[in-house]
Amino acid sequence: MTTDSALPKHTITALVEDRPGVLNRVVSMFRRRGFNIASLAVGQSEVAGLSRMTFVVEGDDTTVEQVTKHMHKLIDVIKVSDISNANTVERELALIRVSANAQTRNEIMQIVGIFRANVVDVAPDSVVVEVTGDQDKVESLQNLLKPFGVVEVMRTGTIAMNRGMATGARTDEARPRRPSATPSSRATWTDRSGG
Repeated sequence: MTTDSALPKHTITALVEDRPGVLNRVVSMFRRRGFNIASLAVGQSEVAGLSRMTFVVEGDDTTVEQVTKHMHKLIDVIKVSDISNANTVERELALIRVSANAQTRNEIMQIVGIFRANVVDVAPDSVVVEVTGDQDKVESLQNLLKPFGVVEVMRTGTIAMNRGMATGARTDEARPRRPSATPSSRATWTDRSGG
């Protein structure tokens, strides 16, 4: 999903219910409104039953404001945070399969060592390199390995988290977790959330 767009990129995190169909509803909202997702990563959070999504979205500040407002309207979304201007830790994981033979393997290993990456698989005609870091680090390593022949690349997309007591993140107030989706409890949830 990564692109080479000239538009600024913003990082948004969302805490969502961990249930089937949630990812589809969130992505469908982006598609319907024409928002471009540069990358998307989803995984379990520290709270049982909740997952955390990290989006890198392309657009100006107005676009990001619209994204966060529309996401917060989705029933399965608990909290949305724009952490673009916050003091954050951002990481991406990539696996890169590179063509290698007896003559080139040592040179590849030296490049991998400079980037503090790891070789996680060795075959007679290739090696698989694992690298973790920000987007620039991943792309720099990939570019240096291209002359050897990059066969396959798998990237997770960016995940991000605020550092310590960081300030500057625009965070919507967390809504209370709604109870089990029975008709009566759903009505109660709607009344409590104002709409």
